[in-house]
Amino acid sequence: MENKGSEGQETQQIPLLTPYKMGNFQLSHRVVLAPLTRQRSYNNIPQPHAILYYSQRASKGGLLIAEATGVSDTAQGYPHTPGIWTNEQVEAWKPIVDAVHAKGAVFFCQIWHVGRVSNTGFQPNGQDPISCTDKGLTPQTRANDQFLKDQVNDRTDQYGGSLENRCRFALEIAEAVTNEIGAYRVGMRLSPFANYMESGDSNPKALGLYMAKALNKHELLYCHMVEPRMKTVGEKTECPDSLVPMRKAFRGTFIAAGGYDREDGNKAVAENRADLIAYGRLFLANPDLPKRFEINAPLNKYNRDTFYLADPVVGYTDYPFLEEIA
Repeated sequence: MENKGSEGQETQQIPLLTPYKMGNFQLSHRVVLAPLTRQRSYNNIPQPHAILYYSQRASKGGLLIAEATGVSDTAQGYPHTPGIWTNEQVEAWKPIVDAVHAKGAVFFCQIWHVGRVSNTGFQPNGQDPISCTDKGLTPQTRANDQFLKDQVNDRTDQYGGSLENRCRFALEIAEAVTNEIGAYRVGMRLSPFANYMESGDSNPKALGLYMAKALNKHELLYCHMVEPRMKTVGEKTECPDSLVPMRKAFRGTFIAAGGYDREDGNKAVAENRADLIAYGRLFLANPDLPKRFEINAPLNKYNRDTFYLADPVVGYTDYPFLEEIA
C-alpha cells in the first residue's frame, strides 16, 4: 500500500501504521499515547482543558493511555495529579473520555499509587506514607514496585524474599481487578529495569520474565513494559533486544516503551519485538504524531521546562499540528 507524502512523494506503509486487533479493540495503527503525568488536574480533579489535550491526540482506531491516576487520597506524591476515588473525579473524567471516544479512539486509565515516593505533604492527615514493611496490607499500600524490587522490599512474610513472594502482591492486584471488570480491558505496566527513587532490582531480567509469564494466568489484555534505556531522565542506552524474552513469554498484546523514535518503532514492530509502541515526549509535542510518522514529516521539539507547568495551555495544548505550520 502506498500513500502520498506531504510533498507528493510516494511512501510505503510503515509497520507502525498497520492495523492491529487488541482483544476486542480494532486499532488502525500501533502508535500509542503513553501515560504522561502533566500535573494540571487542580486539587486532583481532572479539568476541562484535558478534554482538548486528549482529543488532540486521539485518532480513529488509536490507543491512548491516560496519565497516572490516583486510586485513593493517600496515593498521591505529586501536585495536581488526577484521581478517580471520588464521584466528583469520576464525573470530571466523563467529558474527557467522551471526547476521545468521539474521535474513534480507545482510552485506558492508568491507575497508580505512589507508595513510598509520597511524603507527609501529600497525605490527607500529614501522616507518613506507608512503606513496604511487615505491616498489614490495606488498599492504600498498593504500589507495585516497592513489592517487586528486592532493593526496597525488606519484608519477611509471604510478600518478601523470593521472586515469587515479591511478585505476589502485583499478581493479586491483577486477579482482583480482572475479577471485577474482566480481563479483556485490563493491562499492566511494568518497569523491571527502572531504578527510580532507588527502587531497583538485582536481576531485572528475571523479574520481568517471571511477571510476563505469571500474568498469562489472568489473561490480561496487554503488558506494557519499559526499556532499560529509560531508567533515568535523559539517559538513552541502546539495548533494543532487552524485552524480547518478556515479549515471547506474554501471550497477550505486548506494548514496548522507552525513548523510541519513528525508526526504532518501525523496526521493533517489523521484527515482532512488540505489537504496539508507546510514545511519550514525542506524542506530547506532536498531537498528530501518527500522521507525521505516516508521511515522515518533521517533528515539533518538546520543551521539558513546560512538562509539569500548571498552565492549562502552555506546553499542553499549544503544540501545533502540521497544517498549522504550513
